[in-house]
Amino acid sequence: MQTAPEDPFRMPEERSPRLTPQNVPYQDLPHLVNADGQHLFCRYWKPSGAPRALVFVSHGAGEHCGRYEELAQMLVGLGLLVFAHDHVGHGQSEGERMVVSDFHVFIRDVLQHVDAVQKEHPGLPVFLLGHSMGGAICILTAAERPGHFSGMVLISPLVVASPDSATLFKDPQISFEEVCQLTIRTVVSWMPASLWVFAAKVLNLVLPNMSLGRIDSSVLSRNKTEVDIYNSDPLVCRAGLKVCFGIQLLNAVSRVERALPKLTLPFLLLQGSADRLCDSRGAYLLMESAKSQDKTLKIYEGAYHILHKELPEVTSSVFREINTWVSQRTAVAGAGCPP
Repeated sequence: MQTAPEDPFRMPEERSPRLTPQNVPYQDLPHLVNADGQHLFCRYWKPSGAPRALVFVSHGAGEHCGRYEELAQMLVGLGLLVFAHDHVGHGQSEGERMVVSDFHVFIRDVLQHVDAVQKEHPGLPVFLLGHSMGGAICILTAAERPGHFSGMVLISPLVVASPDSATLFKDPQISFEEVCQLTIRTVVSWMPASLWVFAAKVLNLVLPNMSLGRIDSSVLSRNKTEVDIYNSDPLVCRAGLKVCFGIQLLNAVSRVERALPKLTLPFLLLQGSADRLCDSRGAYLLMESAKSQDKTLKIYEGAYHILHKELPEVTSSVFREINTWVSQRTAVAGAGCPP
């Protein structure tokens, strides 16, 4: 998968090597090639000994998998092999920034990566960990293969669309587009959620590439140091949310709602009560709708969106919760017959 020429997920390099958006040859980096021929940058965190289980990490919109280094290292300390890739249009992967033809591409790519790593480590249980948009990806991935995954950790997952999110963008484009954006935000602020998808589809036909502006990073975390790190990260996309990507996120919300009753795997759900990007109502809906017998919800009062990079007391608790939950479930999964 990384350098072996016989790997089915790695295409022969062209005479002029394919380059990342940062102009680094993919032949020098761990990567896979998805079904559309796009190169996806990969990361692997491996324990010193034989792994007890596998964990795929799915990052959120606009960010990249390198932002999960601390969580990955914690899981490696439990004897797990952690792996991830930058989703299409993100980080060091190919694709127009924060643009995807269909949200299912993300799920398809995750399953391809999982299959490749499982081929190298047959018989090991596989877990999913996702944040924000990555949480929606994990939910849909688990629903697509019932019984395949041994558990799932969700941090502030995208389950329902939040009315607040329409007012959290700044630095919009000017002139006609600016007028459109202000109109859109005003309408969305009072529009019933059932009409959002319809309105987005209409707008997508007219102005699919219009930017709704960049996310206000101050709503991501109450930890100013973490916000500053986010703002200075060269791999974080700050191009602004395009209408065409926004509609894919709304499509994801609709698909997630339909998928929730199909969930039977164990999961841990962590949510901030003051999250203005992924509404905490989604956490309660997930708990009510999922058929899983083993499901745990922990709400952090006053916490924002990125719980694993929040105030120290919150982040420490998040790491402890994940450590304890994963340790217990990997022990159970390892004792039984893995999927």
